[in-house]
Amino acid sequence: MGAMDPPGDPTPAGWLIEPPMTLPNSAGFLTPLEAVLRSRRYLVSQSTFCATLLLVHVCASWVTEARHQRKLVVPEGEVSSVPRKEGRRTYLYILFAISVTLWILCVRIALEEMRLGIWQSMSYFDVAASALFFQFSLYISVRLAHRGFTFGELGLVAFGATILFMELVNLTIAKLWPMSTPYIKTVRLPTPLLIYQLALIPGSLLTGFLLSPLLYLSRHIAQRPVRRLRYPQEKQKHRRLLALAFYAGALLIVGGLIGFWTRWCLGGRNPWAYVVFWVLEGKNKWTRPALLTYWALLISISVAGWTRQLARGKRFRQWNVRGSMHIATGAGDVPGAPGSPRYGAAFGQPGYGSTAQQQQQQQQQQTQANGTGGSPRVSPAELSDPPSASAPPTPMGEGTGPLGLRLPNLPNLPNLPDLPNGTNLSNVATDLLDAADKHVPTLSVNARRKFFHALAVVMFVPGIAVDPAFTHLAFSVAFALFTFTEYVRYFALYPFGAAVHLFMNEFLDSKDGGTAILSHFYLLTGCANSVWFEGPSRLLQFTGTLVLGVGDALASIAGKRFGRHRWFAANPKTIEGSVAFVVSICFCAWLLRAFGLVEQFWIGRYVVVGCLAAGLEAFSVQNDNLTLPLYMWAMLVFGDVVE
Repeated sequence: MGAMDPPGDPTPAGWLIEPPMTLPNSAGFLTPLEAVLRSRRYLVSQSTFCATLLLVHVCASWVTEARHQRKLVVPEGEVSSVPRKEGRRTYLYILFAISVTLWILCVRIALEEMRLGIWQSMSYFDVAASALFFQFSLYISVRLAHRGFTFGELGLVAFGATILFMELVNLTIAKLWPMSTPYIKTVRLPTPLLIYQLALIPGSLLTGFLLSPLLYLSRHIAQRPVRRLRYPQEKQKHRRLLALAFYAGALLIVGGLIGFWTRWCLGGRNPWAYVVFWVLEGKNKWTRPALLTYWALLISISVAGWTRQLARGKRFRQWNVRGSMHIATGAGDVPGAPGSPRYGAAFGQPGYGSTAQQQQQQQQQQTQANGTGGSPRVSPAELSDPPSASAPPTPMGEGTGPLGLRLPNLPNLPNLPDLPNGTNLSNVATDLLDAADKHVPTLSVNARRKFFHALAVVMFVPGIAVDPAFTHLAFSVAFALFTFTEYVRYFALYPFGAAVHLFMNEFLDSKDGGTAILSHFYLLTGCANSVWFEGPSRLLQFTGTLVLGVGDALASIAGKRFGRHRWFAANPKTIEGSVAFVVSICFCAWLLRAFGLVEQFWIGRYVVVGCLAAGLEAFSVQNDNLTLPLYMWAMLVFGDVVE
């Protein structure tokens, strides 16, 4: 809270939102600040509770696998304790999850009898609901994102899903029975921002769950070869019908079930009209529409630019696969045309990329080989497909370059008499265009991914600085859109599934080894968590964007360009990269303070926390986008508490 905020007001400073929702019977007992403090104590209990469940699953897996390995011999790479049949696998997991839930309930009762105070802020209903949903999240995550999680990432994702689910349940219970509920047990303030987030994120996941039969059929038909389908001629028709059914079902669920719940939680107000009017209630009427326009412009330019560059990259890769291109008879093939000593042969000709002297030596060697019984020389034109008989021949000199590309606006460019070496000018121009085509598409995957880290800084820093409450809602909307986009890609929904998959495939690295693509979810969540947590200081709200958009990106670039000293032999991270991480985030935090966007803070403590985060980045094998912002945010809060 800011220094000028009234006592007991937990709303972060500068957030233009409604006051938190309160219950009729809690006005004289718990203030909103006391309620959120109790809820966060409940959050600590729930974190240790879910960690215990995860350890139980790990121990049970070890024991079961060790027992089965003594009896069965299975192929390498398979787990002997996991049944191959999907139905039996699901049935056994449900029985195991119910057994673990009953066991953890008994432990909770025993702890209460022993008066140890552990998990006492969780009711029996909280224990049972959290245990069942946490285990359900583990199973769904492993099944849908097979090989997409490390152990730590799996625990964080399942725990985050459980927190959102319990907030949804507790908020619904408080609305159903307001007189018997002591306080609203949500770890964030029960404002319209939380209501919309619960409608968007769990709502998008609920939509996929309810429409899962349609999604499964769409993926099944798309993957299955035509010859193995019962009605192969109806494949495209069935795909279109399934996609139409999914889109219609999603609209019905969002506008019906989720829309009615949101309207109920908002006190009968229309959720769609509320958002429209709320957009106009910023610091100025134009502030939030301007942010929306700015974000839409950046996203459009980025997607359009990358789509164009990736398309050019595919053409360049196709040229490399073919080995040579069809070279039409034109100015570049004029007998006796002098080759440029700087550029050498044209693209597709023998010796391309070498000097003129090297080309002459290669030609002499080929001539000797042909004269001594070697294989005859084959021109690039002979390697290509023969021209169609119906296609009219391209006349020589009518803007046809060495790549067989017609330039109708420049019909006589190769024959200009006043230009030196005019017959090779089209070769030079083509080489320059080829160089441009080669440059951007051949960026490494790491460079492509770090572009989106930089884009996060350009997009999110203005939003957090100008209107953090509106950015909170925008993050929730973006997560829901990412979820529906992944449905379209993973389940091959017509007509966008293939295009989305091909676009996303260009940015995958070794960390995206699973069936689901999660890196963009991690990047968005890492930047958004610092805002979603609704911390008391403005600096905390910038933590995720600084760590991922600035620190992690510059650490990767500096480590690859200038890194010479590894932390240890088996670790690809370098000391230079870690130094760049600390320096960059501390410098950016100082800039935010210099421009008055954050409150005063002690830079020495920030440097210490930055060094700890750099150590985690250097030695952890988890996905940085998910773990680094959480760790640094927690350490900064811990430092504030200690101080």
